[in-house]
Amino acid sequence: MEFFDPSNPDDDNPFSDMSFLNEILKSFSQQGGQSAKQIAMTIASGGTSEPNVDPVERMEFENLLRVAELHVNKMTGLPPSRSGSLKIEPVTKAGWATHSLDALKPLLSGLASIGTNEVEDLGDIPSEINQMMALLAPMMAEMTTGTMVGHLASRCLGTYDLPIPREDERILLVVPNIDAFGDDWSIPKEDLRLWICLHEVTHHAVLGIPHIRKNLSGLLSQHAESFNSDPSVIQDQFGEIEIGEGLEGLASLQNLLNPEMVLGAVRSPQQEALLPYLEALVAVIIGFVDYTMDQIGNDLIPSYPMMTEALRRRRVETGEADRFVEKILGLNLTQQQVDRGVSFIDGIIERTGSKGLDRLWVNESNLPTPNEVDAPGLWLARLDLETGN
Repeated sequence: MEFFDPSNPDDDNPFSDMSFLNEILKSFSQQGGQSAKQIAMTIASGGTSEPNVDPVERMEFENLLRVAELHVNKMTGLPPSRSGSLKIEPVTKAGWATHSLDALKPLLSGLASIGTNEVEDLGDIPSEINQMMALLAPMMAEMTTGTMVGHLASRCLGTYDLPIPREDERILLVVPNIDAFGDDWSIPKEDLRLWICLHEVTHHAVLGIPHIRKNLSGLLSQHAESFNSDPSVIQDQFGEIEIGEGLEGLASLQNLLNPEMVLGAVRSPQQEALLPYLEALVAVIIGFVDYTMDQIGNDLIPSYPMMTEALRRRRVETGEADRFVEKILGLNLTQQQVDRGVSFIDGIIERTGSKGLDRLWVNESNLPTPNEVDAPGLWLARLDLETGN
């Protein structure tokens, strides 16, 4: 038997040769995030070599980005870039995984602490297993993080498929995923690429507002740090392991690579308290982005209605793996949440016209509460009361 090779996607047994355990543990301790990056890149690319993005396509995307910047700024009054230098980088799936791992890893950091906490309370499990779990917890956290980022990369079209603020002024576009989606739906290539640029630039403009970035990043970070461990999940998982089976019997540890097993977590009271505010803010951002794109895209892109229907359906029709990642991050991109944000924006426009949206991003105190997202009239009444209008 050979040990799990991240470069071989057909090898699904990461503990098939336990004799190399000490070397593997040493390797993980030395490499840090590199091991997660390697796994993420392998899963993203399917273990195959991806061709580099054609320089001509890079220039085409650059031109479309400038078109999107002009229209988004004119429509919203928001600067597409806070530094004045927004860059676009068309990448492969593995490239997206490489660039995104550092940005997403802090939001997945709860995995490592969950693993560490759980191995301290495994009840009657033999001490040898306790020790093994203590050693393996960091490895499993690395492997799980890499797996989730790799999965995202295999499906994402750009940086903001998930509305998570990024630190740099760079938009990543996953060219093979964009082209594959366009082929599946027979969408004109330039129309789709301009739509994606509008989507990314609008998100970047909103998430680049300092107090929005601070508020959303803070909520996401608090959620990531607030998982509760459920030791019974690990205890149940190891209850059938017999130490008499020897090291080969520990191959069943591979079951812990199932994300639910690695987490062994339940939602904590702290997370329950955070979620209404996190979901409300995300819903408003999505509603605003959709409205902005509709105002621009219907006049700018010939196939906009058909393409938008396909892309927005794709956003909410996700599989279990996607939902799991959303759960870990604290996001809830269901159709209900999307409709909630759209209804809020529509409610403002019905009462005050599009000018009412200008008040949305003025300062942190203007952000709607969860109750106000469901009743935009209350939000407007509060702002009028505070300003004396």
